[in-house]
Amino acid sequence: MTGWAWAALALYGFWLLSAFGVRTLIQRRRTGDSGFRGLSGTPGSAPWWAGVLFVAALLGAAAAPAATLAGLPVFIDDAWAVRGIGVAITALGIVGTLGAQRAMGESWRVGVDAAERTALVRSGPFAYVRNPIFTTIGVTGTGLSLMVPNILALASLAALIIAVELQVRVVEEPYLRAAHGPAYLDYAASAGRFIPGVGRERSSRRDAGFQR
Repeated sequence: MTGWAWAALALYGFWLLSAFGVRTLIQRRRTGDSGFRGLSGTPGSAPWWAGVLFVAALLGAAAAPAATLAGLPVFIDDAWAVRGIGVAITALGIVGTLGAQRAMGESWRVGVDAAERTALVRSGPFAYVRNPIFTTIGVTGTGLSLMVPNILALASLAALIIAVELQVRVVEEPYLRAAHGPAYLDYAASAGRFIPGVGRERSSRRDAGFQR
């Protein structure tokens, strides 16, 4: 089991370095801005919890394989097929994350600044899914959890799912509606939230939401 734990740590480290470290350097070189906006909302609010839970998920993803190396038991032992599927899903998630970040270009941000206006990206994977980066981050987290399925891995994945739902529904979608108005509402009617065709906004909801 220790081999899978080391592999999970290596893949996670590569993903973290590529998706945040390298991506930040690229963003700063191209725009002079790191793209990081940090936590939003007052302590205890839903936007604040989204950021806190996302940080907890990142820490938990590293703690899970480390805990296995320290002796924490896993729920499924000697299941090579499950571990192998986990590796494949993790690799897919890493590639997808980097591809979606590249498609977002100069509009890439970590967090939201309500006073900022970035371009509405609708090309590449964004033509089918409004939040492909969050989708692929979830895929990566699922794969890592399958590689080292212990209590910390499951808690980390749960924190990630809750964080993403809060960030998208409470922070980013309201911001995009305010920033882009009818253009975003039209986009939301054509692209799914996390999965193609799933979570598209209906016309009546879009119109009502824009009028509020």
